[in-house]
Amino acid sequence: MPVPVPVPVPGGRNEAREAADMASMQTLDHERLDVYHLAMEFLVFANSVIEGLPRGRSHLADEFTRASMSVVLNIAEGAGKVSKGDKRRYDLTARGSATESAALLDVCLRLKLLDAAQHQGGKEKVVRIVAMLIRLAQACEESRTASDA
Repeated sequence: MPVPVPVPVPGGRNEAREAADMASMQTLDHERLDVYHLAMEFLVFANSVIEGLPRGRSHLADEFTRASMSVVLNIAEGAGKVSKGDKRRYDLTARGSATESAALLDVCLRLKLLDAAQHQGGKEKVVRIVAMLIRLAQACEESRTASDA
């Protein structure tokens, strides 16, 4: 007597599980990090500020573009590293770029290129990003210290 072979039913449990497995295989390490998604939100915010800068402020636009992009890219690159020390170094570099972005927000506010509400919204995102990056870096340091003991 032939053994019955399970046949996937469209919309059935097997298909749903396979779709979930495929999705998780296609997700990179950095895409699982909340700080990465927040940094992407900040990048979009920074781009809107950059787009609103008047002519003659390309130096600010260039610095803000570089700093906000650096946050995202360093988070992604660090997440892809195997060594805890490498991860920590990239997290701290991303943190430096985030604080540079905060300073650029302050400059834009002081030069009246940004209103107080925009400044506040941007700073809130940066403060959260910095706090999250500090926690990630500390976690890497703690796990390195524990493994050295």
